[in-house]
Amino acid sequence: MAGQGTGPSRRSHTKSRKGCKTCKRRHIRCDETFPQCRNCTKHQVRCDYMENVGSDSEGQSSPEQPNISFSPGTESRIDLWQQTGSFPYPGLQVFPPPQTHEYSKNELRLIHHLSAISNDLMAKGTSNLTIWTAKIPKFLSIAASYPYVMHALLSFSANHLAWSRSSSETRNLHIQHGTIALRGLHEAIGGFSHANADAVLAASLLLLWQATDWRSWSSLRAGIQSVLSAMQSWKHESIFAEYINEEDLFVGAYPSRRPSLDSADRNTILSNTVQASQRLQRFLGGHETESYWIGQLLQYLQRLDMSNAAQTPDEQYSHLYLLRKWLFWVPTLLLERPAGQGPSMLVLSHFYATALALEPLYPDLGSAFCARIALSPLEQIISVTDAMQSQHTMDQNSVEIAALMQFPQQLALGFRNRLLQSQQMAMQQASPMLGVNPDTLSYTSIGNLSPAFAPSPLHAAQTPTQTSHASYLEVPASQSGFTYGTQSWGVAPSPGFPPQQYVTQDEQLYGYSLGGFRGGFVASPAPIWT
Repeated sequence: MAGQGTGPSRRSHTKSRKGCKTCKRRHIRCDETFPQCRNCTKHQVRCDYMENVGSDSEGQSSPEQPNISFSPGTESRIDLWQQTGSFPYPGLQVFPPPQTHEYSKNELRLIHHLSAISNDLMAKGTSNLTIWTAKIPKFLSIAASYPYVMHALLSFSANHLAWSRSSSETRNLHIQHGTIALRGLHEAIGGFSHANADAVLAASLLLLWQATDWRSWSSLRAGIQSVLSAMQSWKHESIFAEYINEEDLFVGAYPSRRPSLDSADRNTILSNTVQASQRLQRFLGGHETESYWIGQLLQYLQRLDMSNAAQTPDEQYSHLYLLRKWLFWVPTLLLERPAGQGPSMLVLSHFYATALALEPLYPDLGSAFCARIALSPLEQIISVTDAMQSQHTMDQNSVEIAALMQFPQQLALGFRNRLLQSQQMAMQQASPMLGVNPDTLSYTSIGNLSPAFAPSPLHAAQTPTQTSHASYLEVPASQSGFTYGTQSWGVAPSPGFPPQQYVTQDEQLYGYSLGGFRGGFVASPAPIWT
């Protein structure tokens, strides 16, 4: 107790007993928010809580980890799987299948979530119309033997659930599993060999698909290129042989700097893409969900048109970030619906074609960022729509569909031809890498998996120059805490949220409203689309 004349007594102070090391070193109180404290998020530094997520090899989980809930029918299938040990989707041909006793109930739910989507689209014959669903059985087969691949897959599943449900709880699961996967991948790189090459490639791909900043993405991409080059002598033995053959092994993750397009060329590309989407929007009357998503694409393109041309890789990444997320998540949302697939395929063809059309505007990213992953599913859609056309008489509806598909077809053909030419030129100028240096793949820091590190918003051309931003780990100025930051990983709109209750992080970052998703009944498609 302070004596008279010694000044006011000190206020009581509660110490943070379990605070992170970064806060202790800075002599500030840690709020102990898991899996990343708010101080570290605010100051854009790495929080050692992220390391503690995966410290237990058995998969230590946070006390805050929630249970994921599904429909009663889904829960019954998972319970039966857990009781019998029999994988519920034998048609996926997952060998070896996941052993239920090795995973928690939540983890089984996440595995089941991706398996069910993959099985559903495979049954409909549409799994090749997305970027990732056809690869899920291969990922699962590897993941059964390599825990870090399973954690990468669980992270991807939780990421998808966070988007479709706008769930902060599943975002936390996504971060936790992604952190463990990244650490396991780093360790696997140190012992890279013929035996674990497929596992390293699988985990790298899954983490690449979830990268949220330019440096993380480019580093993962460079690592994948190194792995693919090292696998050349045994690529025919890989379960990813088809993917390896499709990849351009001689064009590195860091493409040579191409000259930027002038403003006239940029305006022409954006104008043509907008006009194609507007034509499709007029055709989709009565198809509410498809009309909604083509409307979102139009708003995105119009926002790009009003923005300054991106100059740095970080700015280019930010411009394409939203489109890239849509390329992963929107196709399964549309193709899983019970309605006819025709209108959905038209919409998806324009999403994929947009990725091809915009590629020249972002030379530092190269084709691998969006265009390359969009090409194969777009070509599959073109094959399907061509077959549909040939099986039916060319009525007015068919003529309109053929006209609408001209834009995606022209872009796919032109891009494929340019890709083949660049591959031939690169093969003449370069020799393949013969080994993998672990340092090459010591890429992204664990902190970069945090959703707090989201791309910057588009900067409108008429807006005065802003003050300099923080580097590639930019956190928007209004984003002060980890909880707020996680919203950027749940890009929706979620079909489960009424419009008046839901505003996405991307609406706030990009400065426009995504509008309300009304869902409900969708008019029956024309017979050609059943």
